[in-house]
Amino acid sequence: MTLTSKPLSVMLFVILFGGIALSSAMGWWATESTKEPAAFTEGEFAGLANPADIRGSYTFGDIANSFDVTPGILAQAFGIITDDPATFAVKDLEVLYLDSGYEIGTNSVRMFVAFYTGLPFDLTAEETVMPKSAADILLAKGSLTPEQAAYLETHTVNVNEPASAVEPVAESTPAVEETHDPVAEEYTVKGKTTFGDLILWGVPKETIEALIDADMPDPAMKVKDYASANGLDFETLKPALQAEVDKVKP
Repeated sequence: MTLTSKPLSVMLFVILFGGIALSSAMGWWATESTKEPAAFTEGEFAGLANPADIRGSYTFGDIANSFDVTPGILAQAFGIITDDPATFAVKDLEVLYLDSGYEIGTNSVRMFVAFYTGLPFDLTAEETVMPKSAADILLAKGSLTPEQAAYLETHTVNVNEPASAVEPVAESTPAVEETHDPVAEEYTVKGKTTFGDLILWGVPKETIEALIDADMPDPAMKVKDYASANGLDFETLKPALQAEVDKVKP
């Protein structure tokens, strides 16, 4: 039997669009890629989304759909100012931080999400830095493991300073005229010491709260300023905090 052009066209139409309709009904047809990271396949986190699979094409909204972190928190962590943080694409971070000299991008987001949500993350796979704004949020949350806190101490960067070297933001440089041990000097409570410094040095959040008899303040706040604003004697508080620092940084 010979088919004319008209019946042949009808058959092609039915085959093409009928196949699409069937595929859609069966869940086989998708017009756009899904923005869902792969899940852990074994261990206690099996079935949960893996932060290491977050892609540059994901938006903060996509990440929030798979992890317990809001687009607003992500925007605050990475210094994004927008009325709709859910639409911000992760890949755009590299452009935003291009002039900073630091490589802050997709892997930084992966690490932040993992630290924030308590999910595992391989810290040996790739050297990754975190902007101080993100580190402050993680420190304030108070759920970092000792390994994560130690990594953050040496991989937090201040994007407002030249990227000559990746060094802990919280460390201080000893004055030339001082004769103290430089290593010990880095962990000395002073007027410029912040609550974030104490956390990075390893002092437990609960210990700090017990000494000031209040909830953990903003990690960026100086201990001396907090004491003055809350009627505390810094000269009395300082040795108490130093004793706790010495316990973790002998």
